[in-house]
Amino acid sequence: MSVLNSELQSLYDSILAKSKEFAVIQSSAAILHWDMETKMPPKGIELRSQQLAALELISHKILTNPQNSRILDAIEKNQNKSQLTKQQTRNMYLFKKAYDENTKLPESLVFEMAKQQTISIGTWKKAKTLKDYKIFKDDLKKTIELKTEAAEILMRVKGTKTPYDALLDSFESKMTAEKITKIFNVMKTGLIDILKKINSSEIKPDSSILKIKIPIEAQRKISLEAMEYLGYDTLSSQAGGRLDETEHPFTTGYYDDVRITTHYHEDKFSSSLYSVLHEGGHALYDQNLPKEYMYQPIGTAASYGIHESQSRLIENMIGRSPEFLGYMLPKLKTIVGKALKGKKLKDFVNAMNIVTPSKIRIEADEVTYGLHIIIRYEIEQMIFNDKIKVEELPEIWNQKYADYLGVKIENDSEGIMQDTHWASGLFGYFPSYALGNIYDGMFLKQIKRDIPHYKKELKLGNFNQIKRWLIDNIHSKANLYDPEDLVKIVTGENLTVKPFIDYLEHKFKKIYDF
Repeated sequence: MSVLNSELQSLYDSILAKSKEFAVIQSSAAILHWDMETKMPPKGIELRSQQLAALELISHKILTNPQNSRILDAIEKNQNKSQLTKQQTRNMYLFKKAYDENTKLPESLVFEMAKQQTISIGTWKKAKTLKDYKIFKDDLKKTIELKTEAAEILMRVKGTKTPYDALLDSFESKMTAEKITKIFNVMKTGLIDILKKINSSEIKPDSSILKIKIPIEAQRKISLEAMEYLGYDTLSSQAGGRLDETEHPFTTGYYDDVRITTHYHEDKFSSSLYSVLHEGGHALYDQNLPKEYMYQPIGTAASYGIHESQSRLIENMIGRSPEFLGYMLPKLKTIVGKALKGKKLKDFVNAMNIVTPSKIRIEADEVTYGLHIIIRYEIEQMIFNDKIKVEELPEIWNQKYADYLGVKIENDSEGIMQDTHWASGLFGYFPSYALGNIYDGMFLKQIKRDIPHYKKELKLGNFNQIKRWLIDNIHSKANLYDPEDLVKIVTGENLTVKPFIDYLEHKFKKIYDF
């Protein structure tokens, strides 16, 4: 590691100090969000909107301080700039990118977006409970208007072709709608082909095991077993995590305090099991970023899609595998008792992997999940290309679900209002979910090369080999690379859908014998 001269070191340290201030404020806001979703009394929503908006404004001011421009300019002109290491250079790039983008966003707009996000989430919750889109419509419209205003500004800063590309870049750096459309078209063809083969199969797995009523308290014990399997600690004196309950499962936190949530259904125990595995995958990523990168711009995930790859690999490629389920079934029988007595592993595995087009994204199987994302992606493009009005969203949503998945949406709570993302203003986020699946296909292909006998270890309850591979190859690299570059470094290949489709084909051919 090269030693910087005193002037350059001082300038660089000033940037790191600003970065630490920003990270601390953002992590504080994350815990307030967690509290809002889990513990906050309903009456606190207006105050919480002010609190979160204030923290967002503080974060914005830290990033946009005019002194930052002078420091960045001085570093750029310093004759010893070439002495900066790869990590230091990446830190400067990421900080400058954040500075350039945030300085163009007016403080009043930042405050309004943060305040509106909190209000919209509150309205969404009420509207979803009452199954009444009309309650949510006006706040969603205002959220879209604010995000459009921001996207048009960011488009000029980022140099993207469209406002929607600017939003996509915020979640998946360097990714554009043009790239995503090409990738998703290939994925859609592959998914529909597999779905046709499954639908044509005479084998219809018994799904009754999924509807067994299991008390919530027993499901909490199942959650503990799942977290123990992953090594996600919520119980010891050194625990850096916790599990709570909320309407929509999520993960939030930073390094030493990363929290997950789930939602329990008495007659759908697999829902909580897989949300815990999914969110646990997110948490492991955040907890295993290099400690020496903490508070630095590089001390974050490579992208939302890479983050999603970590959660969905554990949820599906590990969690729905015969090896994991073979290890867990005896434990589940012990916890649940007679409800699972006599259930065979093959039937259990087939039930957990049953492919049935559904209305709800987070309940979707591995084959149809991508189609849920494509629907949202296409609607988001329509919104930001000004081809659809807020009033028309439920009708368009319902029609696409009928066309793509052959299901009929009965009410807007299971339709346009099923996700919290748009209430939160997270437009451009959804494509990252499907990209995560595609990254996973490539990662799993590499895991098979690097750990040929990993399945035997999973069957014995040993997740450590996979966990170590993820830490060494993904987590340890933090935000040193853009997502496509990271995938190339880890796998040696350019981004391709084929390994993911091959994985699905191989897996479901065994179950449905096509």
